[in-house]
Amino acid sequence: MQLDTVQFNQNSGIESSQGEEKLPFTLQDLKAAIPAECFQPSVVKSLYYFFRDVAIVALLYAVANYLDSWYFWPIFWVMQGTMFWALFVVGHDCGHQSFSKHKWLNDLVGHLSHIPILVPYHGWRISHRTHHKNTGSLENDESWYPLSESKYQELPLLQKVVRYYIFLPLAYPIYLFQRTPGKQGSHFSPSSPLFKPSEKWDIITSTTLWICMVGLLGFLTYQWGWMWLLKNYAVPYIVFVIWLDLVTYLHHTEQELPWYRGDNWTFLKGAISTIDRDYGIFNHIHHDIGTHVAHHIFLNMPHYNLLKATEAIKPILGDYYYKSEEPIWKSLLHSAKVCRFVPDTGDKVYYTSYQKNEK
Repeated sequence: MQLDTVQFNQNSGIESSQGEEKLPFTLQDLKAAIPAECFQPSVVKSLYYFFRDVAIVALLYAVANYLDSWYFWPIFWVMQGTMFWALFVVGHDCGHQSFSKHKWLNDLVGHLSHIPILVPYHGWRISHRTHHKNTGSLENDESWYPLSESKYQELPLLQKVVRYYIFLPLAYPIYLFQRTPGKQGSHFSPSSPLFKPSEKWDIITSTTLWICMVGLLGFLTYQWGWMWLLKNYAVPYIVFVIWLDLVTYLHHTEQELPWYRGDNWTFLKGAISTIDRDYGIFNHIHHDIGTHVAHHIFLNMPHYNLLKATEAIKPILGDYYYKSEEPIWKSLLHSAKVCRFVPDTGDKVYYTSYQKNEK
């Protein structure tokens, strides 16, 4: 189906809205189409991407502080914030245990990738696991799920402003401490409803390391001043947060993506209800995280095998494969404008809004 700004291989009329729909393929069909090596992580490759990102981060710091020029600092902020985001994606593989077959190595590199950018590794890993187990479910998805129309109308003005207008620099930090509207829990507390009692010490570990990182930043600020913090960390961190919120928002926020209620939801329906996007020159820098459909179907697949796996499953997915070809800025503006809520009723629903000029 060819739309004005986005190309989708999706027919919205394929599925029943009464919970009787059945996909014309299974998870096993998709797995069988993918070369077996795509599921095998390579420690050498994974470590290469980790150390490459760390080396670039270190080089950027060295160049910026050597030049110490206001002509270069803005360039540094964008580049370093983007590399913080790349490091986050490496830690993201670790959280899925797709970095290697060794849990101890995954958790070690996950902490080394996440704690310096103020991500509580285990807290995020567990909540992200919940998201993947329930993607596309209106009741149980964990992040960037839509509100019903009635909940949207009840949302306080301040929350509406943050959620729909200034979410890029704010959504992720708020989510870490408060989750999203309608859900409670902190990523830092072992007693949070996000976590099982058996995960207590994982959360304590991540929270302790997160606090240590905040303390280190505080000490360095005390030594070198607030301007040092602003130039070397605060602004790149904001750029990183914008990247994180932009990409995760666009993974799951699009008019053509279905959301499911009750028994009409299944894991596979939810997993394919996401979208691949093209970030141009940033695709390789942030480890092809925009190749998101295959990732949701097979979350234990290393990032460097997603492109190959996607090509293998596209013929099987057929009309159920979503991909956007429009510029990222255009997708962002459109989705922010028209993806406000879903109807209060229906087993299979789509984002809509009160806008009259939707495509």
